[in-house]
Amino acid sequence: MAAFEHFTEHVNAAAKLAGLSEKERKALEKPDRVLRADLEVALDDGSTATFSAYRIQFNNARGPYKGGIRFHPEADEDEVSALAAMMMVKCAVVGIPFGGAKGGVTVDPKKLSTREREALARAYVRAFAGDLGPDQDIPAPDVYTNPSVMAHMLDEYEKITGKSQPAMITGKPIALGGSLGRDTATADGAIAVLEALFEDEGVHASELTVAVQGAGNAGSQAARRLAHVGAKVVALSDSSGTLEDAVGLDVAAMLEGKEQKKEFSAVGKVAPVEAVLSAKADLFVPAALEEQLREDTIGGLSTRYVLEIANGPTTPEADVLLAKRGVTVVPDVLANAGGVAVSYFEWIQGRTGDRWGKEAIETRLTETMRSAYREVANFAKEHDTTLREAAYALALSRIAEAMRERGRV
Repeated sequence: MAAFEHFTEHVNAAAKLAGLSEKERKALEKPDRVLRADLEVALDDGSTATFSAYRIQFNNARGPYKGGIRFHPEADEDEVSALAAMMMVKCAVVGIPFGGAKGGVTVDPKKLSTREREALARAYVRAFAGDLGPDQDIPAPDVYTNPSVMAHMLDEYEKITGKSQPAMITGKPIALGGSLGRDTATADGAIAVLEALFEDEGVHASELTVAVQGAGNAGSQAARRLAHVGAKVVALSDSSGTLEDAVGLDVAAMLEGKEQKKEFSAVGKVAPVEAVLSAKADLFVPAALEEQLREDTIGGLSTRYVLEIANGPTTPEADVLLAKRGVTVVPDVLANAGGVAVSYFEWIQGRTGDRWGKEAIETRLTETMRSAYREVANFAKEHDTTLREAAYALALSRIAEAMRERGRV
């Protein structure tokens, strides 16, 4: 994977549109700090294991560092750096006063017990506690981490600092100061952007067929939302295979079956995992891992629209080919920013002690995402470019302006 290399390609293309100097462009391609640690964890069998851990603090010109922590066997410095950089861009695209960061631990959490995962979470906070905090760097959940992991991290941090600090982490359980709407925020934000795009194009979701790649939280929520507004979900995949039905899947039943049986292959007859990429659909929603849309995988893709809910699902080479085909790609740094938007709302609630109702969260999220889409779409139209280049150009210009004001460039 060349995730960070892909990020720099996007920056190079967008920097020209944004009118950045060479010095500014180079400054935006380099993280502020790369933090590393080896986490030693006592296992249930009495042995110990050591796991490589990272926290990449990319840029805080616009506010405290912000970004999730993933537990994944393929997490490495390149991947985490790229994700931190994209978080920097994402926050600027939607106008949130945060910088970008990301954390990762190289581990297969499926091989750990519940107690071992808690020990790993606490070890991560002990390793990086001096570099975290509500005004410094605010973590959140990511791949294979969840509100329970955030609860352990918050508890460990408060033990170290000796005081209550609910704003030091987001994605927490509601009982510990988490925000309503956080569990569906990524999908809700993506659908808000999609609806704004369709309004521009005179399209209604009920007219569309959809293929969704990935049935984790964001992918499953997006599939549910799209089915609810009348779209026909004709393909839905997880790591075990692809469920297909040209007439339209019963999304609620399929996802309920997955929750009970863990994977689609136990729910019904499945096609190969990659079959979702060649499903005949108007809209393709990548909601799995990075680099799923590549030159060698998009040959059978027949879609008119791509809504990137996953981080980095499209390589730059594939992006160029899709643009030549006339495919409208709603980029990850815009489409999936609903999660960090509601994390920002949670951070505010943690700082003030206020509690916002679900309706207030949904209204603010929709307003934030639709406003961001409008700015990106207008820029793209004015400069005759893609939504991705427009999003990056707008974000980089905002970050560069903050850096200039601080005297950093």
